[in-house]
Amino acid sequence: MSLSSFFENPERLNRWIDIAQSSFLPLLKGALLYSLTIAIAAFFIGLILAVLTALARLSGIKPLIGIARFYVSIIRGTPLLVQLFIIFYGLPSVGLMIDPIPSAIIGFSLSVGAYSSEVVRAAILSIQKGQWEAAYSLGMTYWQALRRVVLPQAARVSIPPLSNSFISLVKDTSLASVVLVPEMFRKAQEVVAATYEPLLVYAEAALIYWVICFVLSIIQDRIESKLDRYV
Repeated sequence: MSLSSFFENPERLNRWIDIAQSSFLPLLKGALLYSLTIAIAAFFIGLILAVLTALARLSGIKPLIGIARFYVSIIRGTPLLVQLFIIFYGLPSVGLMIDPIPSAIIGFSLSVGAYSSEVVRAAILSIQKGQWEAAYSLGMTYWQALRRVVLPQAARVSIPPLSNSFISLVKDTSLASVVLVPEMFRKAQEVVAATYEPLLVYAEAALIYWVICFVLSIIQDRIESKLDRYV
């Protein structure tokens, strides 16, 4: 069927409109309740892992540096999909069963932690030594200087790459469908299985992803502007 004949077929066009209307809310619900929730939870847990890993790399303590390097290497050297399969389908074979949503959050958190640790480490290293020395001259301890002086400035430096990581994470949550999480892409697969209209439904899902990421990019710009006072 050609494109022109498709639009000249009112029955097919009306069917697409009906499917789009009926599937929009389930897809949006999957995006807001699961995709975004998992992404936010995984990002904040991953950010904590990233800071701890970066501080371990900068600590000068060899065992901590070795553990941090191994963690980053194993996560960066294996596909995220494989990590999710190991957590959800592999661990039950040794008696450790984890529900779909926690499995997805664990998998995504480990991934965010490993990749973002390099961003955080680079941001901390970008702060001039004079900032540390100024903090010490005011009587601050290492942790006070880190929390009050260095991390706020490092946060500004790391916001653009971390924001991009979060936006990528939102899109990566579609992988959670393989561990049975009812997020937006899995909802789309269910609608396609019932309607046999993959082009329409997957295009609708792509549109929702795009709108969410567009809104997130606006939020990113505002956060960057707010943190400019630390530069």
